[in-house]
Amino acid sequence: LTNEVGKMTEIIKQSGFEAAIVTISGEVLKAGSVTVKPDLKLSEVKIGEYAGVILPCMVLDQEGPELLTLVKAAADNGKPIAAQAGSVALLAKAGILDGKKYALNIDAGMDPYFKSAVYSGRGVVTDGKIITSGVCPWIAQASGYEDGTAKLTQALIDVINGKTALSD
Repeated sequence: LTNEVGKMTEIIKQSGFEAAIVTISGEVLKAGSVTVKPDLKLSEVKIGEYAGVILPCMVLDQEGPELLTLVKAAADNGKPIAAQAGSVALLAKAGILDGKKYALNIDAGMDPYFKSAVYSGRGVVTDGKIITSGVCPWIAQASGYEDGTAKLTQALIDVINGKTALSD
C-alpha cells in the first residue's frame, strides 16, 4: 500500500491534483501494519468529476462488475486511464486494450482478452489515453525489474495536462 497507492497519491497531490482513494466496499485497506482509509466507495464515483483514473496492481478475481463498469465509463468519457500489472488485465477484460499497446511483466497475447492488444514490454507504455506499466512494487521485489509506479503516475499526469507522454 505504501509503495504503490501511497506513492501514486503523493505524486498526484504534488502535481496539484486531488486524489481520491476508492474501494469497492469503502472499508479500510490493510497490509501488515499499514492501513489506508478510502475516500469513497466505488458506487459513489461520478466519473465526470475526475480528470483520470489510476489503478494499482490488484487481484483480478476481486474486481467485480462495478469496476469494469467504471473503467468502461472512463474510456467512453475520454478520461486517461493508467493501470499497473494486474490491473492491466482489467483493461483487457473491459475491451479497452483492443488495438492498443500495453505493458505487462509477461506477454499475455495467448489470453483471449489480450488477443487484439499489442504487447510492448514491461516498462511504462502510453497509447493515446491508455497508460500501462507491467511492474508493480511486488513484482519488482520478486523479479528485480524496475518498479513502474512513479513513471506510470507521472505519465498519467502528463496525459491529463495535454503533454505527449513517451513510452519506455
